[in-house]
Amino acid sequence: MRIGELAKTTAIPVETIRYYEKIGLLPEPVRDGSGYRAYRSAHLDRLQFIRRCRNLDMAQDEIRELIRLTEQPEADCGEVDALLAHHLDHVRERLRELARLEDTLVQLQQACTEGRTVRECGILDGLSAEPDAEAPAGRHNHVPGSHRPGRR
Repeated sequence: MRIGELAKTTAIPVETIRYYEKIGLLPEPVRDGSGYRAYRSAHLDRLQFIRRCRNLDMAQDEIRELIRLTEQPEADCGEVDALLAHHLDHVRERLRELARLEDTLVQLQQACTEGRTVRECGILDGLSAEPDAEAPAGRHNHVPGSHRPGRR
């Protein structure tokens, strides 16, 4: 099958499929006589696996490790369990961060009252104030809890 058909079947854009090949999550397919990539059912299976992992918000390194582990079918699955447990801890931390974010947004919204000008806006005043001392150090990105380098 060609890349367009693979993209349509998996609902993964062509550019993403090429990217997965480039970073080694998807093995490069053989080329047919015309030089086109010829994907096999193994590529389809791998892409579906990757898509399921991404739907669970797993990082590329986590997916790469799971792929490595699938290549050892007789090994103990303890490493798989440990990887998932670590990812679950990460998701729970992100949920706590999102709850803190929600609390902050609620507080900001409560600072707004009707009949005031933009100059008197409590929301804008709150956004202009110094950040909360309670915010964890090193958290400056818009989406808290993104996977940190060196962690699975």
